[in-house]
Amino acid sequence: MEGIEHQTLNVNGINMHIAEKGEGPLILFIHGFPDLWYSWRHQITALASLGYRCVAPDLRGYGDTDVPANPTAYTSLHVVGDLVGLLDAIVGDEEKVFVVGHDWGAMTAWSLSLYRPERIRALVNLSVVFTPRNPKRKPLDTLRAVYGNDYYICRFQEPGEIEAEFAQIGTARVLKEFLTYRNPGPLYLPKGKAFAHPTDSPIALPSWLSEEECDYYASKYDKTGFTGGLNYYRNLDLNWELTASWTGAQVKVPVKFIVGDLDLTYNAPGAKEYIHKGGFKRDVPLLEDVVVLEGAGHFLHQERPDEISNHIYDFFKKF
Repeated sequence: MEGIEHQTLNVNGINMHIAEKGEGPLILFIHGFPDLWYSWRHQITALASLGYRCVAPDLRGYGDTDVPANPTAYTSLHVVGDLVGLLDAIVGDEEKVFVVGHDWGAMTAWSLSLYRPERIRALVNLSVVFTPRNPKRKPLDTLRAVYGNDYYICRFQEPGEIEAEFAQIGTARVLKEFLTYRNPGPLYLPKGKAFAHPTDSPIALPSWLSEEECDYYASKYDKTGFTGGLNYYRNLDLNWELTASWTGAQVKVPVKFIVGDLDLTYNAPGAKEYIHKGGFKRDVPLLEDVVVLEGAGHFLHQERPDEISNHIYDFFKKF
C-alpha cells in the first residue's frame, strides 16, 4: 500500500473518501459489494507504475465515505451523481477518464456510461454484464420468479432482516463467506441458515486473500455495518422506475468485458447466450473484447491481480 494517498472530498452533498496513486491519465475504479476501495489495491499499484493516475473511492454507504440514512438515497442516479461530482473535483468537467468497475461497481459504470458517456474515454468492466431495461417487468419480480425468495438479492430486500442475521454470524465471517464463494451456481441465503455452514467451522482462505486483508475489510464494516451496501440492492426496482427514459438506450463507450468462468453471474440463466450470441454487442456496440478467465471466480481482480491489471493496461493504452 506504499505511496497510496488518502483524502476526503465533499461531493454531491456527501463526504467521500478516495485512495489515489500515480500521475497521468485518470483511471476511476468503482468497487462492488462487499468490497471497498481496497479491493483495487493491486491494480492501483500496478497501473500507477505504468503512468496512470489511479483513483478508487469508497462509494456512498461504504468504508470511510458517508452512509446516508435514507434507504432511497442509494439509487443509480445518486451514485453516478457522486462519481460525476468526484470527477468534477479532481479533473474538472472537460477531461474524459478511464473507468474500471466490478460487481455493483460494474453496474454503476454501465449507468455512468448511459447517463454521461461524454465523461468516459474507455471502460473495462468485470463480472457483471450490461442489463438492458425490461419495460414490462420489474427486476425483483424477475429474480423471484427465476430463483425464489431465498436467493441472496431477494433476501437482502427487507431492511434490517439480513443485517440481524449477519450480526449473529459476525462481520469477519460474513465477509469471508462472500469473498471465498466460488460456487458457479446461484447464492441462496435461507432464513436462519445463511451460507449453510456452522458459524464455528473454519473457513480456508484462498492463496490470494490473507487474514490481514480480511481484517482490513472487517474493521471498516464493523464501523459502518452492511446496510449502506445492501441499500443498493434495495433500490433495484426504484432504479427501474427512474430510468424509464433510458429504455432501449445503448452504451456508447469503448468496452472490454472480463468474467471468470466460475462466476455465478456468468452461469446465470441466459448470461452466456447474451454475452456470446450477439445481444451484448447489440446493446454495447463499441464492445471490443470479451475475456472469459478459466478457473476464476467472482473476485477476479483480487484472485488474478496481475492478469487483470495487464488486461486493463492493454486496453487503455490504445486510447
